Amino acid sequence: MKRARENLARASLVACATLVAYLPALNGGFIWDDDFHVTGGSLRSLHGLRRIWTSVGATPQYYPLLHSAFWLEHRLWGDSVLGYHLLNVALHATAACLFGAVLRLLLERPAGSPARFFDGPLVGALLFALHPVCVESVAWISEQKNTLSAVFYLLAALGYLKWASGGRGAPVRYLLATLFFAAALLTKSVTATLPAALLVIAWWKGGRLSLRRDVAPLVPWLAVGAAAGFFTAWVERTSIGATGAGFSLGVIERCLLAGRVACFYAGKLLWPAGLTFIYPRWVVDASAGWQYLFPLAALALLAAAALAFRRNRGVLAGLLVFVGTLLPVLGFLNVYPFRYSYVADHFQYLACMGLIGLAAGVWEARALPRALPLALACVLGLLTWRQCGMYRDAGTLYSETIARNPDCWMAYNNRGNLLLGQGRNAEAISDYEAALGLKGDDPIPHNNLGLALAASHRLPEAIAAFQDALRLKPDYPEARVNLAAALRRSGDIPGSIAQCEEALRLLPGYPEARADLARALAAEGRLPEAIAAFETAIGLEPANPEFHADLGTALSRSGRLPAAISQYEEALRLNPGYAEVCNNLGVALAQAGRLSEAEVRLEQAVRLKPGYSDASENLALVRRALGR
Repeated sequence: MKRARENLARASLVACATLVAYLPALNGGFIWDDDFHVTGGSLRSLHGLRRIWTSVGATPQYYPLLHSAFWLEHRLWGDSVLGYHLLNVALHATAACLFGAVLRLLLERPAGSPARFFDGPLVGALLFALHPVCVESVAWISEQKNTLSAVFYLLAALGYLKWASGGRGAPVRYLLATLFFAAALLTKSVTATLPAALLVIAWWKGGRLSLRRDVAPLVPWLAVGAAAGFFTAWVERTSIGATGAGFSLGVIERCLLAGRVACFYAGKLLWPAGLTFIYPRWVVDASAGWQYLFPLAALALLAAAALAFRRNRGVLAGLLVFVGTLLPVLGFLNVYPFRYSYVADHFQYLACMGLIGLAAGVWEARALPRALPLALACVLGLLTWRQCGMYRDAGTLYSETIARNPDCWMAYNNRGNLLLGQGRNAEAISDYEAALGLKGDDPIPHNNLGLALAASHRLPEAIAAFQDALRLKPDYPEARVNLAAALRRSGDIPGSIAQCEEALRLLPGYPEARADLARALAAEGRLPEAIAAFETAIGLEPANPEFHADLGTALSRSGRLPAAISQYEEALRLNPGYAEVCNNLGVALAQAGRLSEAEVRLEQAVRLKPGYSDASENLALVRRALGR
């Protein structure tokens, strides 16, 4: 009973310390990729939940359990960011407590040593909970994949270790551990490294591996984990875009990269200075002799630990768990973020437990001053508090990234996207041009520059920017649709139609391409074809209010007023603040002789958009017809 109370007190301490350190993160907003991960409109229904599990490409990555969690969270608190942040902090605190429980199971206190509240497992849990390299995983909503998968990963590890240490009794415990491992894989596939880590632990505890006792029970886990890893690599390559010149490294370059990546992460754990969202992307050069120092240093450290393992296998075990868990992001496999940088703090969220566990073991074995872990926890907690400020909002994130990494073209590009969404077109153009100055061979900034130029009514320059993007990447359907819209606005309807058709050839299920084709057909007067194309686009993306509004306009032009009114009403249901649709609905109602209803909708349009002259004039005409 006393031990249970002590463990509860330790868990409470870890949870409270985590909450305090991450208080600034609770005020954070949505940042990069959060709008893709928090369940989009087309997936918020039960049908959408089914698509999360059955349709590869419906979500940014095929992690169906993660996106099911996001689906449920959106039902609970919608777009309120506080709920997502609170849950992420709670998951991180839970993972830290579970990590402490795993360490408590593994670390044996030397005989005759006095009981301590601040024992090795508590120190390990606090180091993991408060280390600032974890901030990116906790303060960034999209990285709930890390915190949630870590909880399942550690539950699986704890269940398996208890089963293994209990003489293989209670098959239910092994089954539960297997289910938790499957849940971890369905949340993030890097957890596939768990069975290898468990084999390392078995070797560390026993001095040798038994095929029947240690390996056989983990064979199913190894097989399922390998399948999940290969599947994720295939999705990264075929659906997400982890291919091309930016990923063309030879075997020697990949080995050089792996050594440098491992040293980088170990360095950030030991000295967490200069943490940032996007680190500089290294140039990997097999002809540069100094780059061989990183893999040589990593191999030398492993060799030294191996030579000394007879005295203390724990050092080598901790290093092997650290490097083994990093294996998917060491550079041997292509990962989409490698376009921007070969390293990211969130890549070592699970791996850091290997070195932190090693530190906890040292603390457990040696009578070090009690003030040391408290001081270290306070320092790490303050660093975490400060690092959380970087994730306050998207603008702060990109500006801070640029300040810490001035050559980060992606931060300029993304800040440009943010400015463009705020209508600050001139500033957005400046950021896109800065991005192109750093990365002129990437089609994305060219495409985004075209959007900003088009929004500034500089159509010839916008068309040239879209064409530059397509010259670099001909199979870029988004750029083709944007070019189609610019061509349509400039009066080149046949050119617009041709670009939409090519975009649909590249990506047949692309709803925006289908809708833009419909707009071009409508501009050419081919209304029946336009209506059919709009209906197809709505079938692909039923919750897009613009599609319904544009279909309503096409139906109205065809004289089908009841159907047009129905589409306008659906657009307003999806976006109640859509002033232009209120105006169009008011006109359609007036044409249908429903003047009182038309007056209400036109008043709503004027209320939503003061100074909206078309709506004001239409409202005056309706009131005159009503005799007012």
